[in-house]
Amino acid sequence: MEKTVVLITGCSSGIGLGLAVRLASDASRRFKGTARACAAESGSWQRRSPPNLGTDSLLVYATMRNLAKKERLLECVRGCHASTLEILQLDVTDPLSLAAAVQQVQEQRVDVLVCNAGVGLMGPLETCSYQAMKNIFDVNVFGTISTIQAFLPGMKRRKAGKIIISSSVGALQGIPFNAVYCASKFAVEGLCESLAVILQQFNMHITLIECGPVNTSFLANLQHSDTEGSALQGLDPQTRTLYSQYLQHCQSLFRDVAQDTEEVLQVFLEAICAPCPPLRSFTTQVFMPLTRLKLTSPDGSEYIRAMHKFVFSAGEAQGDRTLSVPPMGDPPGCSGGWCNRHWTPSPSMAQGPGVERGGEVQGVVFHFSLGPEGWPQVWD
Repeated sequence: MEKTVVLITGCSSGIGLGLAVRLASDASRRFKGTARACAAESGSWQRRSPPNLGTDSLLVYATMRNLAKKERLLECVRGCHASTLEILQLDVTDPLSLAAAVQQVQEQRVDVLVCNAGVGLMGPLETCSYQAMKNIFDVNVFGTISTIQAFLPGMKRRKAGKIIISSSVGALQGIPFNAVYCASKFAVEGLCESLAVILQQFNMHITLIECGPVNTSFLANLQHSDTEGSALQGLDPQTRTLYSQYLQHCQSLFRDVAQDTEEVLQVFLEAICAPCPPLRSFTTQVFMPLTRLKLTSPDGSEYIRAMHKFVFSAGEAQGDRTLSVPPMGDPPGCSGGWCNRHWTPSPSMAQGPGVERGGEVQGVVFHFSLGPEGWPQVWD
């Protein structure tokens, strides 16, 4: 019986690790959540009944840049992966590493490619170094393009295959103090939209999984703007104040709307299982009102006003922060008139100095420690 081959990038932590565990640990291919739970790493994993991908066997190639981090993955699938999991070294920014990974896929084909490797960068644009910005694009944009390029010819020859991209609401919305990260994700959206038109001629599908905040303690490759050095000292007081407000806003989002990893994995599994998955699948509808404003007000003025109020009006009355979107009917995956309702985000939650936080904002894992002045010491 021919195996279905799935290759996932960025499996040392977070969603990539969780997806590899779920797929490799379920020999029946029914994804019933029977994988060993790694509570300390991924939060609460609950048993669910996701869709069935079929009855043939499955082989997962879980890849990561640094194989020294593979022990976490092996611990999660211990005793469950004898014939279903292979761990490969793959640096999506290294052409030689990509070529080697292609050669190591014993079946000489990949049926489902999950491009999950990615890094984030937060901070005022003035504090983002050239090297940090270049690294964001090397991983998020060129790394994704190179990975697709490596496996696309084989999929086209077979006229079959799925490409799943771990994306973000930050790929659809310009988020304050995420300018470089959003730029990289916007680029990937354009890439996938362009490819989707062509790939349908080859019986192939490409799907962007648009993630919001996710509860996870996984650490990604650290990327941070210079918010503690000379660049911070040169910032104008108003920008420093706005950035501080934004950090509090992020903490509020995690408290109020962050999803469990398992809930997000479900959306990935559905895309993998669906015979004709859509171009975009959303893990949450919370941010849909803001996304829809880009359609109802194409000149961008309403979106800018609404996003500014959403992020920076923590001190205003709760009623003043309500987002109202003109009726247009529900977009795909948003039924029952939900998107035509008023949505009122909770006020920001103030945090004092020295408080540690971790999680995932717009699909990007981060961990930071607030220093004496309340500024983040590490961002990812």
